[in-house]
Amino acid sequence: MDRFIAFMEKYFIPHAAKIGAQRHLVAIRDAFVVTMPLLILGSLAVLLNNLPIPFFQDFMNNTFGEELWKSFGGAIWNGTFGILSVFIAFLVARNLAHHYGKDGISAGVVSLASFFTIGGATGMSSNGLFIALIIAMVSAEIFSRLVGNEKLVIEMPEGVPPAVARSFAALLPAIITISIFGLIYTIFRAFGVTDIVTSFYDLVQKPFLGLANTLPSAILLAFITPFLWFFGLHGANMIEPLMQSINAPAITANAEALANGEIAPFIVNKPFFDSFVNLGGTGATLGLIIAIFIFGRRNKAYKIVTGLSTAPGLFNINEPMLFGLPIVLNPIMFIPFISTPVVLVIVAYFATSLGLVPAAVTMPPWVTPPIIGGVLATQSIAGGVLAAVNLAISVVIYAPFVKISEVQALKREAAEA
Repeated sequence: MDRFIAFMEKYFIPHAAKIGAQRHLVAIRDAFVVTMPLLILGSLAVLLNNLPIPFFQDFMNNTFGEELWKSFGGAIWNGTFGILSVFIAFLVARNLAHHYGKDGISAGVVSLASFFTIGGATGMSSNGLFIALIIAMVSAEIFSRLVGNEKLVIEMPEGVPPAVARSFAALLPAIITISIFGLIYTIFRAFGVTDIVTSFYDLVQKPFLGLANTLPSAILLAFITPFLWFFGLHGANMIEPLMQSINAPAITANAEALANGEIAPFIVNKPFFDSFVNLGGTGATLGLIIAIFIFGRRNKAYKIVTGLSTAPGLFNINEPMLFGLPIVLNPIMFIPFISTPVVLVIVAYFATSLGLVPAAVTMPPWVTPPIIGGVLATQSIAGGVLAAVNLAISVVIYAPFVKISEVQALKREAAEA
């Protein structure tokens, strides 16, 4: 194990760290972080409109009328998921331009204009997400390079307010950038493609979502995050751009299916991982905490760290365990920390695919305690039962490794004595 860790630190970690700090990925990740409260609010609105309690539905329909009271949740959805691609088009370009030291607001506005130039009005919700990401990155790259060109700066006389001067400095770069996307739109029209966003969704984004919804892809995502964390890299942040690219469209499709009385088509999404896999945080470390309380009570160091980590762990915050126990670079904990999420993904995937548990259709806040999160995500008690079963499985997987750690700790104490 020591050789493996040394090998990974020498050949893998430097490259993984570079990937995690790659400016485009960071820009996408930070953009989704900003929109996360909106996605949670939109999910709660869907939950309210489709709460599976007959008494509640009948009471609201008879008191206010179905169309009226559901317009509240529908309006919130329109202001959150309904314009998600608009937010992303602006925020990603802003973040990327800021990385280059350019005017992020201007870059975001140009990206937004470019998105609608290309036909983004038909894809303001999550179905235009991939197009929004591409346009945001390309437009920000073009604009950031042009805005620094002295030949494209319109000089303003002294005394002009700085805001006005900045807007004229960005005028020609903005014109050129937006015109490029206007030309692209015209070329597509010449080849008979009248709706670029919808065509791209049908050709690329929808098949990608189907591929991401498979069990192998879910297992890969469950493996990558704890694997990176073991070496001290923030695995969740590093795969967040990919996870959100899968998550938002899947949540939207599931919510629409639920509203239409249909079966949710996508199993794999963020609430699936939050509710059934990351119980207590990456690696399902709430199971480790419980295992230490049951099987590792004679390990004094583990007891102290676990006592301090229990309260955060109940809300899926496990940095105290990762760095205090520690789990990072701990050879004994490598196997359960990596394998537990994979096992939980397999159990949760088959439980959902077999119809024992509904698919996750809403996105509770990621700090929602386990079991409660399973109920809210699936709008079903079965979701809570599955989360409880997975939590018990995680305890069983961690238990023998906790005992090994305890034996080693007792041997060290005896040797020191």
